[in-house]
Amino acid sequence: MEIGANMLTAIGRTPLVRLQRVVPADCATILVKVEGHNPTGSMKDRMAQAMIAAAEADGRLPPGGTVVEYTGGSTGAALALVCAVRGYRLRIVSSAVFSEDKLIQMAALGAELTLIPSANGQITKQLIHDMIDTAAEFGRRPDTYWTDQLTNTAGIAGYHSMGEEIWAQTAGRVDGFVQAVGTAASLRGATTPLRQHNPRLRVVAVEPAESAVLSGGNPGAHLIEGIGIGYEPPMWDPDLPDEIIPVPTADAEAMARRLAKEEALFTGTSSGANIVAAIELGRRLGPDATIATIAVDSGLKYLSTTVFRASRP
Repeated sequence: MEIGANMLTAIGRTPLVRLQRVVPADCATILVKVEGHNPTGSMKDRMAQAMIAAAEADGRLPPGGTVVEYTGGSTGAALALVCAVRGYRLRIVSSAVFSEDKLIQMAALGAELTLIPSANGQITKQLIHDMIDTAAEFGRRPDTYWTDQLTNTAGIAGYHSMGEEIWAQTAGRVDGFVQAVGTAASLRGATTPLRQHNPRLRVVAVEPAESAVLSGGNPGAHLIEGIGIGYEPPMWDPDLPDEIIPVPTADAEAMARRLAKEEALFTGTSSGANIVAAIELGRRLGPDATIATIAVDSGLKYLSTTVFRASRP
């Protein structure tokens, strides 16, 4: 095994595992990319590294400068990791509506947190706008770089490696790819190399059923962290997916609990939504097909939430 120069060398090259017990008999093979094996326990490490590297390369981020971002937590922890290694101050705008575990992790890695209240204790379009406005204000200060993950296309390139890894790990046998939409960077980034290898790949985007705006519905409140911002994200490409599957919060939470107990796959709600959608697609494609999807982060980020609180002794 190689000795890494720092923790950034531990990003990527995550396992791909086959689900066994939660998949019905008439379903396609469901393979899950276990992104919780990244250093902060999330796929967002890939995006954070790419965004900071791009800003360093073109001079937007000066040596010893400050990085600013709005986030539900996983992007913030990933940026904190990169900033700690690269020597930058990090200011994060978040909210208590998100997992307390994520807030603690960001602070532990050195992030300075500003928390924005949510009127109903859920993730809403207004909350996202309030967080963005606050981050934009911080971003106008001297020697400060606002990563602005919803518009930062460098994040897309950060996920190309995820698609390439899936193709290599399946030996080129993947018929469908399923991923939930937050910024849309991971869906676009991973799909790009997969579609280059297999132009017939069926791509499915996933969103909360309570806020199914990508499917043409109205914005609403939900509790699937990391996705469903209440409007089309700027990097959303409606021509990319073959279909969009809305998943209710309750179904995503129930699947996350099943994955932990039946598959020993400890992950969060957006990952649960991915599996629900992958199984729906898998039933249609049949047992001869292979579908890849993403367990975007670790369940350790959700211990304080309703998803796993009932599991406490």
